Amino acid sequence: MFDIGIGEILIVAVIGLLVFGPERLPRAAADAAKWLKQIKAMASGARQDLADSAGIDLSETIDSVKSLQEFHPRRLAANLLNDDPAPPASTPATPPAQRPAFDPDAT
Repeated sequence: MFDIGIGEILIVAVIGLLVFGPERLPRAAADAAKWLKQIKAMASGARQDLADSAGIDLSETIDSVKSLQEFHPRRLAANLLNDDPAPPASTPATPPAQRPAFDPDAT
């Protein structure tokens, strides 16, 4: 979600240390974490309120979006390039064939 690297985290930590000092920095970090938790809870509540007022069942919507993942271009290409056809659902899958022994002198 956020593209934050270790360098950015260190810069923020140093600035926080300079602004708040070593005595107040742990308390400020705890307060910031508490605020972020409250904002996340408010966003979740707002999302649920919007879904309820619109009459949308979020679980069905999420399931339908997840079902579209089978049409991802990489998955489609992998299915097209797969040499082994998938066995029918009614028959059990057969165990894969064993690989022949590797002989380094044969190459």
